[in-house]
Amino acid sequence: MKRKVRPAELIRKYYSSNPDAWDILLNHSRLVTQRSLKIARTLITRGFPLDLQFIAEAAMLHDIGMIMTDTPDLHCFGSGSYLEHGIKGKEILEHEGLMRHARVSERHIGVGLTATEIKQQNLPLPVRDMIPETLEEQLISYADLYYSKGGSDSEKEKSPEEVRQNLTEYGLDKIKIFNKWLKLFEPELS
Repeated sequence: MKRKVRPAELIRKYYSSNPDAWDILLNHSRLVTQRSLKIARTLITRGFPLDLQFIAEAAMLHDIGMIMTDTPDLHCFGSGSYLEHGIKGKEILEHEGLMRHARVSERHIGVGLTATEIKQQNLPLPVRDMIPETLEEQLISYADLYYSKGGSDSEKEKSPEEVRQNLTEYGLDKIKIFNKWLKLFEPELS
């Protein structure tokens, strides 16, 4: 029997003592979820087999690990760096028995990270590939690129050009991945 996932209950469990971070997480996650579901519904009409319930749950929970980071701008005062929020989220979601959701959390950073990048840049992450592989993982990662957390821009949707600009410092290969996703998920914006 499939386990019923209630993202609101999980968020409450980990964020109830920090209403400011809770608000930031909810606002961001709702935007990512709305965009992810809108795109997923279109893809389904084009014949792609997608799990809408899973996408809604995983998009709401993809950033749950930010509470465990030391990111004062987001009202988070944990011990990890912000870059670790994906793996911290993976730990939380695995603890809750949500293995598929945990993969989304771990792999949603930018357009993904390779073990080589993690090692070469000496990032505070386990040295392994953290690349979105499934269509659902890619879709949520893609939607996440359009929204910031916190600050005055948190409600503003970035344009594809702004997303590309943000990815520039990470290399041309990251922009190529984004462009591939853009063509697949929202070809009308390419």
